[in-house]
Amino acid sequence: MHKPSTHRCRTCGIPLPEGVNSPFSPFCSKRCRMVDLGRWFSGDYAISEEIPSDVEEDDPFSEADPRPE
Repeated sequence: MHKPSTHRCRTCGIPLPEGVNSPFSPFCSKRCRMVDLGRWFSGDYAISEEIPSDVEEDDPFSEADPRPE
């Protein structure tokens, strides 16, 4: 028989029930979800790739999609 894969909370690691839709998914609780968010805000997590210099960040509308005047 095939053993179903066990998903774990991304913060504390406890096993999560398979097939249950949780409002906290992929975490086990609101607390674990907020701990993860706090880690992003404190800089513990970061995107490792730099934004290419040819990408314009100031103006979301480029010449290819001009704004009406």
